[in-house]
Amino acid sequence: MTSSVTVLRGGRVALVLAQSGDALPHVLHWGADLPDAAVGDLAVVTGRPVAHNQLDVAWQLSVLPTSGQGWLGTPAYAAHRTGDRSAPRWVASVESAEAAGVSTAVVRASADNAGVEVVLRFVLDEHGVLTVGAELTNTLTDGSVLDVDALRVLMPLPSRADEVLDLTGRWCRERSPQRRPLLDGTVLRTGRRGRTGHDATLLMVAGTPGFGFRSGEVWGVHVAWSGNHTHLVERLPEGAGAHAAVLGGGESLEPGEVRLRPGETYAAPPVVLVHSGEGLDGLTRSLVRHQRAQEGYRSSPRPLVLNTWEAVYFETDLDHLVRLADTAASVGVERFVLDDGWFGSRRDDTRGLGDWEVSPEVWPQGLAPLVDHVKGLGMEFGLWFEPEMVNLDSDVVREHPDWVVGPAAGPPLASRHQHVLDLANPDAFAHVLSSMSAVIEANGVDFVKWDHNRDLHEAVRADSSGTDRPAVHVQTLAAYRLLDELRQRHPDLEIESCSSGGARVDLGVLTRTDRVWSSDCNDALERVAIQRWTGLLVPPERMGTHVGPPRAHTTHRELDLSFRTLVALGGHAGLEWDLTTCTEAELGALREWSGLYRELRHLLHHGDAVRSDHDDDSLVIDGVLAPDASEAVFRVMCVATGRGVSPGLVPLPGLDPGRRYSLRVRPEAGLPQTVQVAPPAWWDEAVAHGIQVSGVALAGVGLSLPILAPGQGFLIHLT
Repeated sequence: MTSSVTVLRGGRVALVLAQSGDALPHVLHWGADLPDAAVGDLAVVTGRPVAHNQLDVAWQLSVLPTSGQGWLGTPAYAAHRTGDRSAPRWVASVESAEAAGVSTAVVRASADNAGVEVVLRFVLDEHGVLTVGAELTNTLTDGSVLDVDALRVLMPLPSRADEVLDLTGRWCRERSPQRRPLLDGTVLRTGRRGRTGHDATLLMVAGTPGFGFRSGEVWGVHVAWSGNHTHLVERLPEGAGAHAAVLGGGESLEPGEVRLRPGETYAAPPVVLVHSGEGLDGLTRSLVRHQRAQEGYRSSPRPLVLNTWEAVYFETDLDHLVRLADTAASVGVERFVLDDGWFGSRRDDTRGLGDWEVSPEVWPQGLAPLVDHVKGLGMEFGLWFEPEMVNLDSDVVREHPDWVVGPAAGPPLASRHQHVLDLANPDAFAHVLSSMSAVIEANGVDFVKWDHNRDLHEAVRADSSGTDRPAVHVQTLAAYRLLDELRQRHPDLEIESCSSGGARVDLGVLTRTDRVWSSDCNDALERVAIQRWTGLLVPPERMGTHVGPPRAHTTHRELDLSFRTLVALGGHAGLEWDLTTCTEAELGALREWSGLYRELRHLLHHGDAVRSDHDDDSLVIDGVLAPDASEAVFRVMCVATGRGVSPGLVPLPGLDPGRRYSLRVRPEAGLPQTVQVAPPAWWDEAVAHGIQVSGVALAGVGLSLPILAPGQGFLIHLT
């Protein structure tokens, strides 16, 4: 039987597929790149023995593993015809190509006995990011429907990957890490919220024991989808062919959610996989560079934002907003965003949602007086929408009660006084698109804050026959179409994905939007961890990071302005605060900070993120380096009292050991309160003028830091 090997390479990563005859190919290797000679040896060194009480022949993990090829774990493929023809016999072919630094392999597998065809597209880019797309087609012509249960991507892991990191969370505490050893069984994270979820794992990572931000070999997976999804790591006692375990994921489908008539195709969400021999920072570097290389990516300077929610809430008084805009412009704000309450009867959160017309009660002259004033000050104008939701107390629901997602038996439980608008209904879709587009066009809206404030409980929709059908899949696709249509009509429009904070953060929505709102929590102390772990996947320029008021709305904690502004420099910075209440000293501090943001955003938003593995959890150190390490910014943030008397020597990771740097502490980001008799010897000069120091000393030995009080920090700038 003839055999062939297909090799994809990119970003110091290799994927090696092997095929015998016309069988499904299997994965010989996914990980660090290998020389050609080593690739040629893989078939020999990965040949596995035949164990007692197992299959009578050695088997390998195919690219579409099921029990038919030996894999008894979670299957990559599951479909049937009302219980029939669920065991396909595959015949496959492989084609490969390389162009512009991107390597591609297309696997076409058909099973005549089941009447199905699957196409798998493996794309490995120059940054080492592997994207796998899968499509399933019903090829029978006898009229029978194919029910799709699963179409997942599963990739092998070596035995040295025996520790798992994933993320969980809740509203206002998104993306909290949790770690565990990889034992026999399945680490399965399934999101059934109808949106990505506050508890979504973002990335699921397996790696060598004790891997960190700067060390260890790691493999990660992300499902680029904003609906229901699964991520998993699974290990069986018999392994996964020559490998130890699998890592993967896909869309989570309800029974009957995807039913293919003859000739129809189901396109599964892309699954993004990434490998690094340099810890979690290596994963992030690959994923961020992958996003920045995408067509249409916003690389222009990210404007300093003021969003009005925590400034005025529903009190949208024109005179107050004009004063707020004046003050915002005076401190350097470049984009002014009017939040909830400008439309219909929306004076609180119980009514009016879905009526996307400017309220004549609040705005008798329309939004023009505010928009003209904002733009006259040289700022962009942004507006809040929640296109996928409605209040039952709204004109749109009174006129079209059938547009509310829910079973024929009656509407689901309300959440935040909201229900879901059925965007899969063409009339409802057209209504929202035309309403939003009219407001955007009439008011020259530059930016939309797109909210999605509830999980989808009992997410079913009654079809034309009155039969309840699962709705998450079609609702997610409809939301994507709505985003795409708006961008096509308004090419310069920027859109933020907000979902009661950070509940829709994924690469599916980020292919259609320009940034995400990281969390509804503007408490800077909480934000340190939220932003640190959101940054595992999301570039800083796509992560909304705002300075909130002195007393945090969600936690009631009070923090110094210097710490709030320092934390906000970790992303696309902004303000969420009634600046008309600020003292002159506060406004002066904000002017200095906004000037620093504009000075440094060329680096903050185009460099590579680095995070310290300092062993004292009370001290968080992260930074951004220019790709050639010629310039860097580090934030040092104290989040609790430390274990020791002083922090000791703390390395600044990623610096070039062959360079000498000018190190300055930038007082424009605020100077910290300390609990010490005297600072380190270098401190005063670094604040006043800067000091000269070698990269090898800073990165290899470390810097002695001041003893900070909790909720304090400072910014180091190196050139």
